[in-house]
Amino acid sequence: MIGLEYILGLYNMQHIELAEHLGIKKQNIHLWIKGKQNIPKKYLPILEEIFHVDADYFTKELDEIEKLEIQKEKLKKDLQPIIQKHEHVLSKGAEQLEKVPVYDKEEINTIERSIEKARIIQRFKESLEAADQHPFMDTYRILIELLEQAGTEIILHKTIQGLAHYLNVLPGDISTGEEQEEFEAALFEVLDDHNY
Repeated sequence: MIGLEYILGLYNMQHIELAEHLGIKKQNIHLWIKGKQNIPKKYLPILEEIFHVDADYFTKELDEIEKLEIQKEKLKKDLQPIIQKHEHVLSKGAEQLEKVPVYDKEEINTIERSIEKARIIQRFKESLEAADQHPFMDTYRILIELLEQAGTEIILHKTIQGLAHYLNVLPGDISTGEEQEEFEAALFEVLDDHNY
C-alpha cells in the first residue's frame, strides 16, 4: 500500500477532502494513490505539514515499521505528550547506549515498544537468512526454545550478557554490577574448563 493511501486511511480523510485542501481535483489524488501519476513536488511540503510525516512516506510502499512510525507521529499530534524521562537502551550494533524518551501518555510508549519489537524481529529475520550461509541453524532453534521456555529467567539474561561481554559485543560499561561480574567470571571459567 502506497504511503498516501495508508495515511489518508489512518486520518480517516476522504480523497475529496484532501483535494479541496490542496485546491485540486479528487481524480488527482486517485491517480497518485494508484501510482498512475507522481505527486508533484510542490505538494509534498503541504502534505508534510498536514500529516506531520516526512515527504518520502507519501510516495513509497510502506513496511510495517514505517506504518508504526506514521501511527506514532499521528498519536504525538493528537495527544501532545510530554517526555517524563529518558531510559538508556542499547543501540543497534551494541556500540553504545542511547537515550530513549518515556512519555506521559502510555499510548506513545506502547507504540514505541511495538516499533522496537518490529525492528528486533526484522534484525532476527535478517540474521536468520544469513544462517543459510553457515552451519549454525541449530543455534537459532536453541535460542527460540530458551526464549520461549526461560525468557524471564534471570540466569538466561545474565548468561547472554556474560557471553556478549566475553565476545566483546557489549560495551564494557553495560553491566549490572558486582553480581554480574562474579557470574561472568564463573561462566568464563566453565567455558575455559571445557575448551570453548
